[in-house]
Amino acid sequence: MIVTATPRLSQILSEVWRPLLGLFVWDVVVTVTYYVLPFHAPSLPLTLFGTALALFLGFRDNSAYQRWWESRGLWGLMINASRSLARMTRNMLPEPEGHDMKRTIVLRQIAYVNALRCQLRRQPVPPEVRRFLSEEEASFALARTNIANGILDGTGRRIDICRRNGWIDTIQQTQFESILVDIANAQGGMERIKNTPLPNQYRFFPSIFTRLFCILLPIGLVETLGFATPVGSTIAGLMFLAVLQIGDDLVDPFADTIHDVPLNAMCRTIEIDLLQAIGDPAPEPLTPVKGVLW
Repeated sequence: MIVTATPRLSQILSEVWRPLLGLFVWDVVVTVTYYVLPFHAPSLPLTLFGTALALFLGFRDNSAYQRWWESRGLWGLMINASRSLARMTRNMLPEPEGHDMKRTIVLRQIAYVNALRCQLRRQPVPPEVRRFLSEEEASFALARTNIANGILDGTGRRIDICRRNGWIDTIQQTQFESILVDIANAQGGMERIKNTPLPNQYRFFPSIFTRLFCILLPIGLVETLGFATPVGSTIAGLMFLAVLQIGDDLVDPFADTIHDVPLNAMCRTIEIDLLQAIGDPAPEPLTPVKGVLW
């Protein structure tokens, strides 16, 4: 996620320079043709076309941003639920007999959020799980298709062991289960966003219409702008191409690009808070790298 006040010009150009270069070349071709060959450029209703296209792109970008913001909200719920789980584990399990179980549940939750991060980004999950859990602790989850859900299931089993050992009663177990349900619901929402792309019409038609508009733009402007057509048409086209790119950047919040939800930083936040809750040493928070928080 870009955290600077304004994106760098190099970042903007790196995403749109190819279509922008093609648009500029086309603008030059239209302008040269207009002055070399005696033809009358047709009068095109560019204002009408541009207005309709702007509304279309705005609607698409709004839908993409809603997906991005919902993803951020779900991870906010995950952070809060993880803190609540660690607090309840620390306060409700007795000392000293429940000390090891406290640390096990906390480490499992840290492994869980990192496993979920890797699943959403289509990255290898086992290495992240083994960073926090022993092979014995991780084996049950790693044998599951959904590794993150397997870790959460195993945490629920350990809470049940605490109840059977007499460390917590059924009411306290119900409170634990309520938090696990919140965590599972948040994971389900994230998987829904990841596995359900925008409808094909939302992705295909805006791209086609924007490029078609950019092709027609110099034809409709050449009689008015003359030799300035390549500059004016390219700048106008840049606006539409940039808006089109914004939708592409936000549509998948878990694609591991500079525009996505900063899962690494949020998983590190959870790791710090949970380790400190049980008195273990914690790593430092992640900081932006060249204006980007991962």
